[in-house]
Amino acid sequence: MHQSAQSKVNDFAIKLANVNGTGSASANGLLMQAMFRMGIPVSGKNLFPSNIQGLPTWYEIRVNRDGYISRSLEYDLMVAMNAQTYARDVKEVRSGGYLLYDSSWPLDPKLLRDDVHFLGIPLADICVKLYPEPRTRILMKNIVYAGALVALLGIDIKVVDQLLDEKFKTKKALRDSNQQSLRVGYDYVRDNFDWPLPFHLEPMNANGDKILIDGNTATALGCLYAGATVAAWYPITPSTSVMDAFKGFCEKYRKDSATGRNNYLILQAEDELAAVGMTIGASWMGARAFTSTSGPGISLMNELIGLAYYAEIPLVIVDVQRVGPSTGMPTRTQQADLLECAYASHGDTKHILLFPANPAECFDFAVKAFDLAERFQTPVMMLTDLDIGMNDWVVPKLKWDDNFRPDRGRVLTREEIDKLPKFQRYTNEDAYHVAARTLPGVHPKGSYFVRGSGHNRYGGYTEMPDEYQDVLDRLTRKHAASAAFVPAPMIERRADAKIGLVTLGGCDAAVREAADRLDRQGTPLDVMRLRGFPFDKAVEEFLQSHDYSFIIEQNRDAQLRSLLTLETGIAKEKLRSILVYGGFPLSAHHVIEEVITQMQEPEPATE
Repeated sequence: MHQSAQSKVNDFAIKLANVNGTGSASANGLLMQAMFRMGIPVSGKNLFPSNIQGLPTWYEIRVNRDGYISRSLEYDLMVAMNAQTYARDVKEVRSGGYLLYDSSWPLDPKLLRDDVHFLGIPLADICVKLYPEPRTRILMKNIVYAGALVALLGIDIKVVDQLLDEKFKTKKALRDSNQQSLRVGYDYVRDNFDWPLPFHLEPMNANGDKILIDGNTATALGCLYAGATVAAWYPITPSTSVMDAFKGFCEKYRKDSATGRNNYLILQAEDELAAVGMTIGASWMGARAFTSTSGPGISLMNELIGLAYYAEIPLVIVDVQRVGPSTGMPTRTQQADLLECAYASHGDTKHILLFPANPAECFDFAVKAFDLAERFQTPVMMLTDLDIGMNDWVVPKLKWDDNFRPDRGRVLTREEIDKLPKFQRYTNEDAYHVAARTLPGVHPKGSYFVRGSGHNRYGGYTEMPDEYQDVLDRLTRKHAASAAFVPAPMIERRADAKIGLVTLGGCDAAVREAADRLDRQGTPLDVMRLRGFPFDKAVEEFLQSHDYSFIIEQNRDAQLRSLLTLETGIAKEKLRSILVYGGFPLSAHHVIEEVITQMQEPEPATE
């Protein structure tokens, strides 16, 4: 017996199960864009495999009128287009929910559930009648089910038509075939089912000051606005689209209007080690340069990251994290590069890290990364992840201050060098323990030998312990001073909260939603989201002010908890881990379940 479906407006989740390589991404993205244009808070998660074609892929869309955008694990509607995953997909539908499937072939009776409504549409049969070419049938099947969902969910079909007009404005035949397929699916639902479903959409006005953008595009735009003119890279999922977007922006905005010549240089290197070497060289010459990569690339770059740290050369690296170790799962998300990046290279090193939580912060922090790298003459790594980088997010419109001027740090001019009796690279440090640098070709007196071998404060070679330690100790003080310049943590406090939730990056939305839901259940928790490393004093103050804090992160080895233990005076007993590292984005459900479980456990015995 079917359970009655719960009536919900602008508050539901759907999951679309497809086969990779069948063109479903365009149809799924079309649906999310239409919901966004209806003014409704929406989020989409593309859970795709690392092969080109054939493996299962899922796309999840969550609509929430209150603006919660983390991944939902309760699916009101499943669109089951992949026979390989039927059993799993049927199981994941919530009780009382719906499942749409291609009824061109009979569904195995063993898959049926009494508490789920099954909606069969003969999608393949429809496309066979409409289109003679096999590939066209496969592609248009996605648009037919998209049309069905437009009717079932109450999506404004005029909005969808407008999106198709915009996408195919120069390709009339494609526009017409897409609109035909959309209407076929739309009309089939109207002729055969009750519509819309009990959970459906109604227009809102929540997106007036919002945009839909992915983190990699926002990062590239931030690099452009920061003044970057040089980039070197080696392709790697999931960071490749950072450089693709940067190239596109440069082709449009980095050309001399009079001559048409490029005012930028983008180099595809033979590997990541070469890419970071090129970036360091360009930065040393005075250009604003960066490289983008993922965890395996950071591993290869370690030696030269150490060179930039010790020789004090600005370096900006964008790390779009994925699942490791080794090749791992290239198209799954994780936060497992924290320790690798914080202490990259052999020997004693510490690096500035930035942790954006969404594409809007990717834009802002990309600009910040260049200023920090040049102010402190050191590597700066911005750590995003696949979820932030490759999924579309609804974020506030990006803002820019036209009065912005890059912070180039302590760079001596020709006139300043000319007045010096002698330039000594690592002397005359300022209040932040940064020594002045020179750029090649500015003045003969400003030349010096750039070395990654032992050197003293004058830039000369040394193997004397006291001279070596003198330089390394200043680097330690310089790194500590940078804490005042990295983005401060975001802290939310609730009355009577004695326990904290601490997180970073892409976990933010799920953690904040979990905190709200737990608060409504009578469990108030304070929340702190870390946005940079080294940690400023507010981080330790938050941790000390709570009985204990849950450290929520997406890796197996509790790397953020380890970093907090190493870099603050907090006793490790005050830090409890919540670890979700399977490769899919975090859900508030994960956080709530683990918080409740751990709070019910007895306190550990103390001696």
